[in-house]
Amino acid sequence: MKGGWVYIMTNRRNGTLYIGVTSDLVRRVWEHREELAEGFTKRYGLKRLVHAERYDDIRDVIQREKNLKRWPRAWKLTLIGRNNPSWDDLYASLT
Repeated sequence: MKGGWVYIMTNRRNGTLYIGVTSDLVRRVWEHREELAEGFTKRYGLKRLVHAERYDDIRDVIQREKNLKRWPRAWKLTLIGRNNPSWDDLYASLT
């Protein structure tokens, strides 16, 4: 079974959040940053990767995404703050 990533994009600290899933994090975040991905992230200018989790099984990735999307916003902010307190754009660390 192929693995993948669940990730969170934003436009600024404590800004609009988008949770997504991909098997290729570098490519997918690049697509968001270049506004090649139509929809929510393009509409709200979400170009900053602030959180990413890797799983070996894509089923775990999809389940984690579903769980995170059900979380209250405050929990999501805490998750980001715990792992990335300054809300740095993590894209540079991927490339």
